[in-house]
Formats: sequence, structure tokens, C-alpha cells
Amino acid sequence: MKTLLLFVVTALAEIVGCYLPYLWLRQHASIWLLLPAAGSLALFAWLLSLHPEASGRVYAAYGGVYIAVALLWLWRVDGIVPTRWDLLGASLCLLGMGVIMFGPRSG
Repeated sequence: MKTLLLFVVTALAEIVGCYLPYLWLRQHASIWLLLPAAGSLALFAWLLSLHPEASGRVYAAYGGVYIAVALLWLWRVDGIVPTRWDLLGASLCLLGMGVIMFGPRSG
């Protein structure tokens, strides 16, 4: 559970770090949004470093959680309800994350 929560917080940090520059570039928001965006992306990188697993495995598994959190962002922030296909895809990605992170290890 701790791993999954850490992945969710990491995904939120990455999404915020990318969303704020999007607001500046596409929605003509203040350039000052780039400062918290940079901080959020630095937080994202630090959070990824907290996992005890090998970095490649962490990055692969994190991708599945990122997809699910991005769809939640789409719904809650952008106001677009994910389709059943979006939800099926996210579910498959989360299943893959579980296999990668929690599957048995040999050697």
C-alpha cells in the first residue's frame, strides 16, 4: 500500500509539473507558474528515488499508475469523463504495475 501511495503522489507531482507550463503556454496564464512547475518536477524526481527497487523496474511500474492518475486528472480537473475503454486500459496498466512490483523474484 505504501508503494502504491508513493506512486500516486509521484504521479500528481509530475502531472502538476507539466500542467502548469501547459496553462502558461496554451491558456496564457502567468509565467510565474513555471516556478512551482519546476519545484513539482523536482519533487517528482526525488519521489521516484525513494523506492527501494531497481530504478528500471520502478519506472516501468510507475507508468501504469501514472496512466490511472492522469485519467483521474482528466475527469476531476479537465471535466472530461473517462470512457469505459479508458478505464479498462487503466485497469490493465494497474494490473501490470502490480505484477512488476509485487511478483515473485528469483535470484
